[in-house]
Amino acid sequence: MQQRKSITNIIFIGSGAIATSLGNILAAKQGHDVQLLSVEQDVVESVNKEHVNYKYFPNYQLHPTLKATHEKSVLKRADVVFLAIPSTAIVTYLQQNLAFINPDALLVNLAKGFGNESDIIPDCLAAFLKNPIVSMKGPSFAREIINRQPTAFTIACADQKAFAIFEGLFDNTTIHLDFTKDVKGVEYASILKNIYAIIIGIVDANFDSPNLRSLVLSKAINEMRSLITAFGGNDQTIFNYCGFGDFSLTALNDLSRNRTLGLLIGKGFFSKDISEKVVLEGRIAVNIFFDQLQTRGIDADRFPLMRELYRVFNETYDIGKFVSRILND
Repeated sequence: MQQRKSITNIIFIGSGAIATSLGNILAAKQGHDVQLLSVEQDVVESVNKEHVNYKYFPNYQLHPTLKATHEKSVLKRADVVFLAIPSTAIVTYLQQNLAFINPDALLVNLAKGFGNESDIIPDCLAAFLKNPIVSMKGPSFAREIINRQPTAFTIACADQKAFAIFEGLFDNTTIHLDFTKDVKGVEYASILKNIYAIIIGIVDANFDSPNLRSLVLSKAINEMRSLITAFGGNDQTIFNYCGFGDFSLTALNDLSRNRTLGLLIGKGFFSKDISEKVVLEGRIAVNIFFDQLQTRGIDADRFPLMRELYRVFNETYDIGKFVSRILND
């Protein structure tokens, strides 16, 4: 990574909750020109004219220097571009808008999901972009960020020179960071936590038992750690903010969509329509992971929690037997 001039132009692709909350944090620091690049004209107008994102934070007054735009040309002069759209849309969006991307811009992946049917987002982007790519993942409900609650992220980049950039960006804010060069481990941890949050939701829907919950949490952490190493990551990454921290947030809080999906499944209310109405990364990822295990010749029986969830989504399944099956394996 080349020596960089000071970071001034920051663009978030997307104007949803995470983009707005992080953008608001950065806009409050002097010297930053922060914009949300949005396809939602009503959001652009409300942010610029009233300093409110009525769609995502209707009762929160944003910093007056945070701006929004629908003009993709702003990407041409960006120093840092945060990718804050669904994981399923990132690769296609950048491919279609390649002409607008500043080749020197630092790209920051905030999404937690695969870039296609088999590869993590940084690997997909590296196939057609020369930009340095950073992963930024952690236990981070946007509602907490916008309300200035201390929030943690892991920054992952193959070139550790990028770490100083983020230390500077988030210095004296409520954002706390740890760092690793293990991009694969961070990306896989951020995907796996959604899968295992569904599992914890299923368990909690059937048993209000702290003992059982802790037992399954332990099994889940061990499976996640083993899967991270099986897919080329470092097993120690599970102890970064992106690992245990993000998993515990997603698995144990009802604001989590994937935990909520697990609760619905466990109560017998799951249907195909439920998971298709919103992007549920865990629902998509479990099939990709299971297919990848077979492709790589890895025995799926080593991961009984994931194996059973795969069966839930792909077979006629008696959900009442889910817990006994994961405990007796």
